[in-house]
Amino acid sequence: MSSETDRTTLEPVEPSKDANIRILVVDDHPSMRMGITALVNSQPLMEVVAEASEGEEAIEVYEDVQPDVVLMDLRMHGMGGVEAILSICRKFPDARIIVLSTYDWDEDIHRAIQSGAKSYLLKDMSVEDIAATIRSVFEGDEILPRQVAVRLEERAERKQLTEREKQVLESLVKGRSNKEVARGLCISEETVKSHLKTLFMKLGVRDRTEAAIAAIRHGIVHLD
Repeated sequence: MSSETDRTTLEPVEPSKDANIRILVVDDHPSMRMGITALVNSQPLMEVVAEASEGEEAIEVYEDVQPDVVLMDLRMHGMGGVEAILSICRKFPDARIIVLSTYDWDEDIHRAIQSGAKSYLLKDMSVEDIAATIRSVFEGDEILPRQVAVRLEERAERKQLTEREKQVLESLVKGRSNKEVARGLCISEETVKSHLKTLFMKLGVRDRTEAAIAAIRHGIVHLD
């Protein structure tokens, strides 16, 4: 949980004749929050009403402020974005949450949409595209930019891993030997080898190194 000084509820921007779209910005980098806030407040009929620096705080702020739209990062210290989205959507099924991320990893996109996000944007997208998506989501639409939709299509074409295969892959990324993987998961080395063979086939790779690279590239395993 972040310190009290990290949590910021902003003074509302002077309202115009029409109601502004009230936005909560969630990101663990202060400079990024500042940039996103400036971007939003530069748009007509939009205002950032609050900020949060990680997932647990975002849940509390959402309950206090109940914004129209949330811009949510995924990769944060403490509770991450997916967990925060799930929690908010359980209490507020009509919550309009847009993921704003640096990464276009297909597993991240899939998890975000499955958890209840209405859109998934990349931080290097244009101001116009981000603003247009905020307006569309506010109006009740669920929308994905083409490049994000393509990543989801690629994931759908890939054979999905079982939970056990994901555990083996995570251990592999951490550089553990077959013996260490077997001991950690309480399975035999032969079973580990069998899982690796299936993993290589599903990921379309030839060896452990390529499997680790693919796991990180797709967002199946995160390094931190």
